Amino acid sequence: MKRTTLVIGVVALLAVAAAPAVAATAPVRFEPPSPTGPHKIGTVALHLVDKSRTDPWVAGNKRELMISIWYPARKTAGYPVAPWMPKAAADRYLRALGVPPGKLVLGATDGHLGAPADRRLGKLPVLLYSPGANASRSYGTGVVEELASRGYVVVTMDHTYDAAVVEFPGGRIATNPKGEITDFVKAAKVRADDTRFVLDQLAAHKLPAGLSGVLDMKRIGMFGHSLGGASTSSAMYADKRIKAGLGLDGAVLGPVAEAGLDRPYLVVDTPGKGGLATNPVLQTFWKNLRGWRLNLTVKGAAHNSFGDDARLIRKVAPLIGLPKEELAGSVGTITEKRALAFQRAYPLAFFDRFLRGRKSPLLDRPTPRFPEVTYTR
Repeated sequence: MKRTTLVIGVVALLAVAAAPAVAATAPVRFEPPSPTGPHKIGTVALHLVDKSRTDPWVAGNKRELMISIWYPARKTAGYPVAPWMPKAAADRYLRALGVPPGKLVLGATDGHLGAPADRRLGKLPVLLYSPGANASRSYGTGVVEELASRGYVVVTMDHTYDAAVVEFPGGRIATNPKGEITDFVKAAKVRADDTRFVLDQLAAHKLPAGLSGVLDMKRIGMFGHSLGGASTSSAMYADKRIKAGLGLDGAVLGPVAEAGLDRPYLVVDTPGKGGLATNPVLQTFWKNLRGWRLNLTVKGAAHNSFGDDARLIRKVAPLIGLPKEELAGSVGTITEKRALAFQRAYPLAFFDRFLRGRKSPLLDRPTPRFPEVTYTR
């Protein structure tokens, strides 16, 4: 498998970071798209340590992770909004990206830190989000907030040492000691183990008091972008608690390709990357899926048309002198508006169907609402 089939925007941008920067008259501001659902959003970050596992990337350390939990909130007044990325991590990230100092401001989310959960909604289905290789859990904030605003609890995971940068309590930073990961089969296995550990912690109620009793651990789904998609299928193979999975332009790695899955799976791919049309391992996985399945191809999209990359890369491009053809290769020709519309509609329809029993015609057949989306069954 080629490395370029898995990495996300940060790597594509780093490859051209030496290009001359374009002058800007004022700082460019990036914020994720605001959610459209009826619920306000609370969020909390948690530091987890798996004392039973030695870190597979850095010898001598116990495996530790940072996660964020996003959920419908009863009230948000008086609770500050969370930054898109914690400050120390954001500073390191921007330096690595090659953005000139002071030229890009990473703004806030719509999630309010520590806001009380809305218990009037009862127990809520739980979704796990795994980002791409050399990325950050922050990259999925837009779609994560959309799902939280629609009544889901969403848990985003940073997979330490294959993430671009992870900030732990006290401002301690962890990055990949080799710059980036290259062993993606190992990474998918490590991420599946991370996911199992996170689920165990949630099931054991290792949560802030305000979230106790809110999570319905019998209704669990998972989704991810790029390597996060591969991690989704691998985690489902390893852990039957995950009832439905969605891969956003992600490959399939490890034994799950031959074994397949007996639970619903949605494969989303792009013409440029090839996806199901040209990837033989993905074709094997598809053939071995025994549950509900659907393949959606988004015309005009490219590998980084998903997650916050759809907006972020367009903001960063002029600041680092990214040529137009490189930009198109990264985020495609699909507009930001259409890319975000897809992300708001299809993950929600998928998880609503299989975790809430709400059948949406959006998954049944092509629709004039999304002329850029083709269906394969």
